[in-house]
Amino acid sequence: MHILVVDDDALAAEMLVAILEDQEHQVVQASDALAALEALQQQPSIELIISDLQMPLMNGIELFRELRDQGSTRPFILLSGDDPEALKAQEPALSACLIKDFALETSLPQILARLG
Repeated sequence: MHILVVDDDALAAEMLVAILEDQEHQVVQASDALAALEALQQQPSIELIISDLQMPLMNGIELFRELRDQGSTRPFILLSGDDPEALKAQEPALSACLIKDFALETSLPQILARLG
């Protein structure tokens, strides 16, 4: 699967990329929402977006809403240090909302298999 990872924290992004590449996914990185929008225009083959919630300029939920306003129906996984259930309740159309922690190594592949 061709996946876009959006995170302004370079270390966290590298951890996500490593997890995804171990699962044999092709990964593109963007350091913020504006770079993500540009990457999606340049690479329409991207099938899934995984984004951090807290980013400068435009947060992950705002990015999700912008993409939906543009007509994108790509699955979108939001990562946060906040309560994922509250965020999912705030934006029920998200494909998934996960805690950004070391459990991602197991929880993220499980979600991807479900979205598969």
